[in-house]
Amino acid sequence: MIRSAVALVCAVFSVLTSPAQAANVMAGQQIYMQYCVGCHGVGGQAVLPNAPHFSRGERLMQPDTMLMMSIRTGKQSMPSFNGILRDQQILDVIAYLRTLQR
Repeated sequence: MIRSAVALVCAVFSVLTSPAQAANVMAGQQIYMQYCVGCHGVGGQAVLPNAPHFSRGERLMQPDTMLMMSIRTGKQSMPSFNGILRDQQILDVIAYLRTLQR
């Protein structure tokens, strides 16, 4: 529990202190198609049970920092992408996810 809290504080601090860079929705779409579409589906219509339906806006009411932590550390059956995706790539994916809401 304490380790998770420390990791969250470090993640938030790193995002807040890094130079501001706009998220790239197109790059986020490419990353999503490579890593996420198998579970979360084309257009954000989940394929696996318990995977959020991003097209319905599920989980997207959370701030980017919380979504970033979920992607970094994994959640339930979702694997961790820590060391696979850089923070900017994760922010790009989050920006793309936000375009899927209908």
